[in-house]
Amino acid sequence: MKSSTSFAFDNTYAAQLVDFYLPAKPAVFPSPSLMAFNDGLAVELGLDSTQLRQEAHLVFSGQLLPEGATPIAQAYAGHQFGGFSHQLGDGRAMMLGEVVDKAGVRRDIQLKGSGPTPFSRGGDGKASVGPVLREYLVSASLHALGVSTTRMLAAVSTGEQVYRERPFPGAVVTRVAASHLRVGTFQFFAARDDRVRTKQLADYAIKRHYPQLLGSTDPYLGLLAAVSQAQADLIAGWMCIGFIHGVMNTDNFTIAGETIDFGPCAFMDAFDRSAVFSSIDYQGRYAYGNQPQIAQWNLARFAEVLLPLIDDDMDAAVARVQEVLTDFATHYRDRWVAGMRSKLGLMEADTSDHELTSGLTELLEEHQLDYTSTLRCLSSVARAADSVSHPLLNTSKDFNAWGQRWLHRLAQQPGGQAAAADRMDTVNPVYIPRNHKVEEALTSAVDDQNLEPFERLLGLIMDPFEVRGGCDSYAEAAPPTFTKCYQTFCGT
Repeated sequence: MKSSTSFAFDNTYAAQLVDFYLPAKPAVFPSPSLMAFNDGLAVELGLDSTQLRQEAHLVFSGQLLPEGATPIAQAYAGHQFGGFSHQLGDGRAMMLGEVVDKAGVRRDIQLKGSGPTPFSRGGDGKASVGPVLREYLVSASLHALGVSTTRMLAAVSTGEQVYRERPFPGAVVTRVAASHLRVGTFQFFAARDDRVRTKQLADYAIKRHYPQLLGSTDPYLGLLAAVSQAQADLIAGWMCIGFIHGVMNTDNFTIAGETIDFGPCAFMDAFDRSAVFSSIDYQGRYAYGNQPQIAQWNLARFAEVLLPLIDDDMDAAVARVQEVLTDFATHYRDRWVAGMRSKLGLMEADTSDHELTSGLTELLEEHQLDYTSTLRCLSSVARAADSVSHPLLNTSKDFNAWGQRWLHRLAQQPGGQAAAADRMDTVNPVYIPRNHKVEEALTSAVDDQNLEPFERLLGLIMDPFEVRGGCDSYAEAAPPTFTKCYQTFCGT
């Protein structure tokens, strides 16, 4: 059956990369019901939001296919927790097609949890309500906080049970991405020594994401450098907001530099470089503090794929990519410092910025202070008549000494401390998806079919910088007893 809503699909991946996917077909579900719909994103995509809502439960569960949709499951490989798998692919996702949004940006529209595909490897290809709503919440938060991310257009319950450790209500989420090209997509063909298709994919990625490289004398080294910068920006964004992705495999590492496939993700409360919540990350490989190094490791795997395209002389190719990989660390540090400078209300760069920002995180970790609320509280310190005597700065002598250096810098900024405090309140959120509040919302949705806690939390994190009355508990860290044993799951 076809949808009456026009999506104006223009499916370049399916048309130009014929050997890079397999056809897929959404499963039939007994009674789909719309749980969440992103009207604002629909408008951005040029869709008729009002008309689409009437059949959204059918379209976004795959029961109605929009005209021009070509459901496909993309092929890719990947390093998972450091071990390489030659074939993974979309085992529970299928792309419906691409649209060019109102800003002229090409976007993929993909169903996730819509049933088995040729890459399911014996799995059911489905998802449950909990992981679907978690991804919906966290992607909305990342977007509101200015961090590059795939976004969720809709979440639909399917009316059937899926079986994991116990039966759960099934669901499908519709994901919108700049593309689903991953490092693992390149690895799929490179692992088969298929240089022709690797080059074809690289050329497609350049044309779609980095057209400034078209006509370059060194396009593939330029592609590596562009992806490296995009990922440095992304990881710096994660680190500045205390976000832990949880599963930074190379098949979850996109060429466009967007957050993707973050099932076991979480935000940390007390600052802790070793924070990790994923139930399958036994060694802490993807802990909060490891994320920059893992990103660089993933880029090295991407560089390996591109080596034959960069130079026929392998030694020369290695030397050339090594410089790009080294530059990642510098670019990441610059972006992280710039992000933290903004969170501290500082407009003008200074050679002491890295010392000042890293000094703060060391104090936060030493005193086990909540990351999000402490940074938000700093604006009240800046506004205080006697800032140096503020209780936060008097946590310790070291904290007070740090605070005096920071306040001295603020006083030298345009507008002084008051203007800085106003700036800080536009970048330091009051509300993030606190883990205990996420779990409350998901438990209510799964066990009681009550979406009100989810909708309330969603409303707060979509406008995270404004204080709302009666919502103090949403700005508070989870009890230590909760955090101590808290685990997240990938949802497969």
